[in-house]
Amino acid sequence: MTEQPSASRTTADKWASGGTLFGGVVLSVVGVLDIFQGIAAIAKDDVYTRVGDYVFKFDLTAWGWIHLILGILAVLVGLGLLKGMSWARAAGIFIAALTIITNFMWLPYTPWWAVILIGVSVFVIWSLCKDWGHEHG
Repeated sequence: MTEQPSASRTTADKWASGGTLFGGVVLSVVGVLDIFQGIAAIAKDDVYTRVGDYVFKFDLTAWGWIHLILGILAVLVGLGLLKGMSWARAAGIFIAALTIITNFMWLPYTPWWAVILIGVSVFVIWSLCKDWGHEHG
């Protein structure tokens, strides 16, 4: 005899069974790493060296501020996801997409790390989108 799912399934149960927990944790970790990356770029411009010439030329201090602000936003949205805030899922997808774009433009400074963060951000987007219809339908 199989057990039927309860019709009174709570929002917390739906949240726990989906990818929101994964997305919130990973987005928060990516945010903290972005904060550290931004602080390093702001504090000391010789921490990073550029690999060759690249189209997207920004001052390293400007890149540091971009990473710092994006990291703070990612941590805040990640915490919102973990608290089950309704706005946080869409905001998490948006922040993860911005992280992908930013790390693509950051490739000349840390090529391998940027590619890793792009991949992690893709997983965050996937985890937040995979059960979107089940929670909103």
